Amino acid sequence: MASRIFIARLSGQRFSAVARTAPRGASQFRNVKGLSTLTRKASARSASGLLQVSSGINVSRLNLAPLGGHQLRTYADSIIKVPNMAESITEGTLKQFSKQVGDFVERDEEIATIETDKIDVSVNAPDSGVIKEFLVNEEDTVTVGQDLVRIELGAAPEGGKKDEGAEKPKEPEPKAPEPKEPEPKKEAPPAPTETEKPKAPEPKKAAPPKEAPKPQAAEQPASIGNREERRVKMNRMRLRIAERLKQSQNTAASLTTFNEVDMSSLMEFRKLYKEDTLKKTGVKLGFMSAFSRACVLAMKDIPAVNASIEGPNGGDTIVYRDYVDISVAVATEKGLVTPVVRNSEGKDMIGIEKAIADLGKKARDNKLTIEDMAGGTFTISNGGVFGSLMGTPIINTPQTAVLGLHAIKEKPVAVNGNVEIRPMMYMALTYDHRLLDGREAVTFLVKVKEYIEDPRRMLLG
Repeated sequence: MASRIFIARLSGQRFSAVARTAPRGASQFRNVKGLSTLTRKASARSASGLLQVSSGINVSRLNLAPLGGHQLRTYADSIIKVPNMAESITEGTLKQFSKQVGDFVERDEEIATIETDKIDVSVNAPDSGVIKEFLVNEEDTVTVGQDLVRIELGAAPEGGKKDEGAEKPKEPEPKAPEPKEPEPKKEAPPAPTETEKPKAPEPKKAAPPKEAPKPQAAEQPASIGNREERRVKMNRMRLRIAERLKQSQNTAASLTTFNEVDMSSLMEFRKLYKEDTLKKTGVKLGFMSAFSRACVLAMKDIPAVNASIEGPNGGDTIVYRDYVDISVAVATEKGLVTPVVRNSEGKDMIGIEKAIADLGKKARDNKLTIEDMAGGTFTISNGGVFGSLMGTPIINTPQTAVLGLHAIKEKPVAVNGNVEIRPMMYMALTYDHRLLDGREAVTFLVKVKEYIEDPRRMLLG
């Protein structure tokens, strides 16, 4: 079976037509109008009764009338551009392509990932088609609206998701080794006759005197251990984190106050209701929801903890809020992110715990969006999950305070004149001294301590 590829130009636009026919010569067109050039090339494919036209123009204008009633199918190239990522993000780094050239992609299937200073953005195919060309390389900086990938729209090829249109060139078969001609045998030298006398051996020349060995240079001591170095470029998220942390140190008048909390009552409370809550709601009860609820109640007495400073030249206006959006610090492979539990003042412990669990899962799966991390009026960071005994957290500007939780350790404490072993935790509150005085910061931390040591008090708040 023979097939032909026709390449033509009309009004400066290029299209190609593939006519697949059974009999030779049946791929001719009648009444082809408006074509300035027509080139025909042989194709390695073989099929029957199928005519394909790849074009970005109206095929009906060409008035193509193939013989034999061939089917006509049109395909158009489409350029996938860098999508809008967020109002404050205009560029990113193309981390990787999840597909290869020649792969077939479904509509809304992920093609590439762009890393920004806040989140990773997925680039999805707007329509089904076959990837024809990557217009940028991995690790390139791309901007919103830039051309990224060229695909040919259409259904999946018959051979599967890979575009198998062009057959692989056959490797040349190895040639059979040619038989070697037998080499002529060397004849032995003729024996010396009696008339030929053997020659007297020539006297050997005296060997030249050997030079004295040169003194070897002193051996250098071998280096101890591996002294290689590696330099790795920081990703955009790490650069942004470093910038924000340094900005916080340069802007806020940070001060940290500490307190110690007895976790006995909260641990007993969690032990009593953990299984029942998990069965009824599917939520695993933890400590973060209790501390979040305790902070919300303590803010009613110390509202400045939930406030912030805004304005030029470091700020000249205090913004008080009636809502509480708690940023929860979550450690990921790329760095620390702080998704926000919104309107925590209107949630109970189970609602807060469920929101934290959902955000934590999205963070670990790199599925957080800009909306998940925007805002936030107060931050809680739990370094205790990594075994931290004590630390001083850094304020997440423009917020005013951040609460740091640490590891729970059993230690002897004095209880009603007796020494008892209790599970104790250090709490640290770092606050902006421009807005919060020491009295207010310490009072806030003591109130959180009282709520945690007697969770029943939270029912009265």
